[in-house]
Amino acid sequence: MAPMQTSDLRIALFSGNYNITVDGANKALNRLVEYLLRQGAQVRVYSPTVDNPEMEPVGDLVSLPSLPIPGRAEYRLASGVNRRVRRDLAAFNPNVVHVSAPDAGCHRAVTWARRRGLPVLASVHTRFETYFRYYNMAWFEPVAVAVLRRLYRRCDALVAPSESFAQVLRDQRMNYDIDIWSRGVDREIFNPGLRSQEWRRSLGIGDDEVVIGFHSRLVMEKGLDVFSDTIDDLRRSGVKHRTLIVGDGPARGWLEARLPDAVFAGFMGGTDLGMAVASMDVLFFPSTTETFGNVSLEAMACGLPVVAAAATGSQNLVLSGKSGRLIRPGAVHQFAEALRLYVEDAKLRKAHGKAGAKRAEAFSWDQINQVVADTYLRLIRQKQASARQV
Repeated sequence: MAPMQTSDLRIALFSGNYNITVDGANKALNRLVEYLLRQGAQVRVYSPTVDNPEMEPVGDLVSLPSLPIPGRAEYRLASGVNRRVRRDLAAFNPNVVHVSAPDAGCHRAVTWARRRGLPVLASVHTRFETYFRYYNMAWFEPVAVAVLRRLYRRCDALVAPSESFAQVLRDQRMNYDIDIWSRGVDREIFNPGLRSQEWRRSLGIGDDEVVIGFHSRLVMEKGLDVFSDTIDDLRRSGVKHRTLIVGDGPARGWLEARLPDAVFAGFMGGTDLGMAVASMDVLFFPSTTETFGNVSLEAMACGLPVVAAAATGSQNLVLSGKSGRLIRPGAVHQFAEALRLYVEDAKLRKAHGKAGAKRAEAFSWDQINQVVADTYLRLIRQKQASARQV
């Protein structure tokens, strides 16, 4: 019998947010589906949906029953897999199930797959358990870890965006079969050539002013408190710079009040986002909840040095002292000192930005997404071998 190929795959992909709002996780999932379809695989996506999503979905999308998340109405939480969805699954007849969120929909999908002897792969996109620290619920973190472990231990394997995060998952005993599904960068969107002095001027930023940039969804778990405290530290020290924030989200009002002198460009996407990032001079990203660091990679591709937290994600991308600086999470004064050096030394900015751009060249989306396809194929082979031994 000829070995199974990528074109033989029939993947049921369960997501908590496939296209409702734009974030790093669903952009990665949509890119994965686009690649799999291009290779001849069949994919059916199951996710909560809304009437006016922020992005068009790639592939066939089936709506899961869901409820709005309290306090975060822009997201919805899958409440399970009902009879309609089970009928659709049976008709699609997948040979592998992929889950990507620790919600009730994915828990039920794992149960459905295990009853039918299908392999299950889980992709882990964020450190969900750490989110509670930013909403005065740190006491709930051990409970969240236990819930996550229950889901991931029932899966045949996991894929994580970085080796540092994979080690966290191993230490938490989530699973011991973990492959690395890294992230790529679109060099047509993110490259130094998109830098625009005209756009900077339209925001009131002078050609000779050094811009410390931030781009992400504006939510507290992105380290907005550390970001604003660090900018305050620079201001008190007399370090002349401009602060540019690209993105939107529920914490925008808080951050605007906290940093009244910052320039807020709002949400941007595609080549407009690439232009905005390339028009910064250094990226400052103190988040500790990232599992890969898409924001850091995009900035590196644009030729920017990156000052980031030495945490899962960026620490696998940024070479501290060569393409940026990695700082102990929450160390405001050290973040400020690292930024001061880049603001005051144009040669250092250029050298470290060039080194980051060179490193970013290694991240090809097609090569990265084939890792996931190969993992599907491996799990199917293993499941078939186990069945023959019974």
